[in-house]
Amino acid sequence: MADVEVYGKMLSTLPDDDDHPYRSGAWRPQNVEYDADDLRVEGELPADLYGVYLRNTENPLHPAIVRYHPFDGDGMIHKVSFRDGKVSYRNRFVRTDGLLAEQEAGRSLWAGLAENPNASTRADGWGARGRMKDAASTDVIVHAGVAVASFYQCGDLYRLDPLTLDDLGKCSWGGSFPGDLGVSAHTKVDDHTGELLFFNYSTTAPYLHYGVVDAGNHLVHYVPVDLPGPRLPHDMAFTEHYAILNDMPLFWEPDLIARGLYAARYHPELPSRLGVIPRRGGTGDIRWFEFDPTYVLHWTNAWEEGDEVVVDGFFQGCPEPSAAGPGGPDGRMWRFLAQDAMQTRLHRWRMNLVTGATSEQDLSEACTEFGTINSGFGGRPYRYTYAATNEPGWFLFNGLVKHDTVTGREESYQFEPGVFCSEVGVAPRVGGTGEDDAYLVTLTVDMNRDLSECVVFRASDVGRGPIARAQLPERIASGTHSCWAPGDSLRGWA
Repeated sequence: MADVEVYGKMLSTLPDDDDHPYRSGAWRPQNVEYDADDLRVEGELPADLYGVYLRNTENPLHPAIVRYHPFDGDGMIHKVSFRDGKVSYRNRFVRTDGLLAEQEAGRSLWAGLAENPNASTRADGWGARGRMKDAASTDVIVHAGVAVASFYQCGDLYRLDPLTLDDLGKCSWGGSFPGDLGVSAHTKVDDHTGELLFFNYSTTAPYLHYGVVDAGNHLVHYVPVDLPGPRLPHDMAFTEHYAILNDMPLFWEPDLIARGLYAARYHPELPSRLGVIPRRGGTGDIRWFEFDPTYVLHWTNAWEEGDEVVVDGFFQGCPEPSAAGPGGPDGRMWRFLAQDAMQTRLHRWRMNLVTGATSEQDLSEACTEFGTINSGFGGRPYRYTYAATNEPGWFLFNGLVKHDTVTGREESYQFEPGVFCSEVGVAPRVGGTGEDDAYLVTLTVDMNRDLSECVVFRASDVGRGPIARAQLPERIASGTHSCWAPGDSLRGWA
């Protein structure tokens, strides 16, 4: 029997009979924080599974001022740790400035993604870096032994102990943190160098910046990147010697920004552009390459192959679907959430740094997204991507696909109807020798049994299904991004 304690409980003013499609069902939020040790395990938990799986979650506590969007919820980190054949769990809200202010007020203070910014009731009228509350609810990574939570529209980076989830304050980088612009989600950690690569974007020129933080957590490089106008980059990639930035033809309308309105529109008459910059390169060193118009939410990996830089990610065949998800008058605002509506497929882009030639190709016909890899192969040639399939029309993951990018072979596992998973963490086996000599770790939301589990797969045999399951103290809400941190990278375990 698991040893479960309630660490704390946040004030929630949401109604008990909430029927919002992204605040109920698989997205029903929590307001209780738990410490749970010695979780009961079904199946065979590998003795050499050693480390921590972290997942971020949008978890609202108060009704929206006008209209709630699922990206408006406060950040909550779920942690599942594996050591000596035992499993422990904790969850904590990210103690952002916005969360603390709204807890004190007992209501929402900031306008959300689908609301007019003028609806904000804060005296300053804004979030930490822009028109929304900086919720640190998008992504989580571990850098220099510390978990770092981030927000997709740029903000502070909030630090947590990856073992206890204790609040460690904001990233300062020795006083060099770009406080005027913040940092976007999808910072990248290179396992080979310990460096963290990042970008931020804004509505004023030069519109984009790129930077590097070293393994000692010092900002060592930060340069402006000129773009034709304000853009909405969501992710970046890197190789051994380069960073890859992007300029995609889906972005806020400049004329509307001037009126204080933020509406994204797809411009198919413009190309997609990938920018290749040396990892310590200056503004004038970036080279841009043009490709077919699309939008890419997430890249999976990039590497160098002779004179070429190769980048894999998810091409959207329909970057601006007319509608998706639950019906009703609000259905259109969720059209960017369902990957089946956007027709996302694993894709490859090639750029020759000598000749300037480009090429691109689909790697799969399957509709998948949120791909993860063995991080030891980040920025280097790799073979496997582990991606999610989605519940049609919803931002919910109902299965996994292992893409073999060399042979094109795909191996999949589908959860039973009513069970949804999270983005997987790839946990290399201690002493493992191959890229897929690893385990896959994910969290599930089981609507049939009203519970959540942490489930473990063998990366070499995804189709077999979970080999072990550990039940969590409460059914959790669906969420966004995750990461795996090996035990030998965690200071408290070293």
